[in-house]
Amino acid sequence: MNTLAFIASHIFDGTTLGPGALIVEGGRVRAVEPAAPRGVRVVDLGPGTIAPGFVDLQVNGGDGIMLNDAPTVETLARMAAAHAGLGATAILPTLITDTPGQTRATVDAVEAAVAAGVAGIAGLHLEGPHLSIARKGAHDPALIRPMGEADLAFLADAARRLPRLMVTLAPESVTPDQIAALARAGVLVSLGHSDASHAASLAAAAAGARVVTHLFNAMSQLGNREPGLVGAALDCGALSVGLIADGIHVHPAAIRAALAAKRGPGSVFLVSDAMAPAGSSITRFTLNGREITRAGGRLTLADGTLAGADLDLAGALRVMTRDVGLGLARALAMATALPARVAGLDGAHGALRLDRAADFVHLDPGLRLRGVWRGGVPVALSPPAGLE
Repeated sequence: MNTLAFIASHIFDGTTLGPGALIVEGGRVRAVEPAAPRGVRVVDLGPGTIAPGFVDLQVNGGDGIMLNDAPTVETLARMAAAHAGLGATAILPTLITDTPGQTRATVDAVEAAVAAGVAGIAGLHLEGPHLSIARKGAHDPALIRPMGEADLAFLADAARRLPRLMVTLAPESVTPDQIAALARAGVLVSLGHSDASHAASLAAAAAGARVVTHLFNAMSQLGNREPGLVGAALDCGALSVGLIADGIHVHPAAIRAALAAKRGPGSVFLVSDAMAPAGSSITRFTLNGREITRAGGRLTLADGTLAGADLDLAGALRVMTRDVGLGLARALAMATALPARVAGLDGAHGALRLDRAADFVHLDPGLRLRGVWRGGVPVALSPPAGLE
């Protein structure tokens, strides 16, 4: 069996950053060693860092298409391939608020894609429809509604059928009992698109919510007398928070404040909130019949409302290290090990560990993506010398 030792300036294994060699055999990680063993073929990737493939828990589209447009196995395969090319080797494709029929079709498609072995599909994220119209963002208000008993039963069933189901909801559109039932069924409950009070947010966390979707955006803000959902997210150790680090959705100073606050059990992890343009050159697309324009690093509706992000996780790493001032190891963990742990995917993704699939990226010293490997095979950009 062919054994390769991949080397670069540094290796991040999901926990530590330092010099070393990633040993790959038969498409799986055999070890991270201080140096390449004798007799093993060396693949020198040059300056930069080898890291686990990124784990992105909020991916709405890619390769010019939205999941909402056509929730099929083919759409999911295109999205997964586009995001693998951007470094994310495990994703939760995300359906933005849609009709019950489209939501059912999406669950069916993800179940079929997983059964067919579509690489990179780790489950599903349903963002809505049980949200707050007051904090709807780019979601269609005509499709937002409270959760009913049939919805609860559907979601519990979907959680049994899928490897991971994450659901973003607003505390004002559900009851604590419904959140508790979802959590018992295995749903990863995330709070978002919500105008909830601090007390209601904490009650949702006590009932079983464990995540907050795209911190600071589309939610009640931190006030001195009413801390809102932002205050609950920052203060409650039971809640981990996703962050869109494009320098547009959240100011770097606000990110620094959030990182300083979240030093307890809850994690801050990176998401792309990527839409159809990811991995493509398109400048316009539609969501629920409304046109979204791509310009200047922003995706906006006609009224200027931000509609997802024009971002990949390598770009988010550059913002975190350059503009926020975060150390490289902590930033890399936010794109790999932490989201994998939050979503319960850390048994297979987010770290370079013995016998795991050799899914990894190579970033140059400026954190530009130079290559992506899945199972030790290059899937994006130019393969290194000796692997053509």
